[in-house]
Amino acid sequence: MNKRDEFLSQQKILRLATVGKNKTPHIVPVWYRYSGKKIYIGTNTKTIKAKNIKKNNQVSCCIDIGIKAPNIFGVLVQGNANLILESNKVKNIAKKILLRYFKSLDNKSAKELLDDTNCIIEIVPEKFTVWNY
Repeated sequence: MNKRDEFLSQQKILRLATVGKNKTPHIVPVWYRYSGKKIYIGTNTKTIKAKNIKKNNQVSCCIDIGIKAPNIFGVLVQGNANLILESNKVKNIAKKILLRYFKSLDNKSAKELLDDTNCIIEIVPEKFTVWNY
């Protein structure tokens, strides 16, 4: 696994940018899973990010660490997003995402998040930009 993919697999917070009303950017921090060169984000179809993707599937996202050299590293991803809506796939992927953040899905918050997740944003990267200082 190359350094970029290892970094994306290990980090916990991704900032997702979608195109909103009047072509304004909508940026939100999200939990995610990087697998098979794709990024997966659990959400609900009622969220602004999901509504934006439904209208315009072009997205960008950024994952980065560090504020002082030489420990600054980041990845910018540009690509297209698809909304996965099939219930069994959604729950399967959502569980994998949540297990990155909770020891068990028995946790009250994990259960609430899983119950609220009715779609998965699947990002298919077209371009990666990596920086390291």
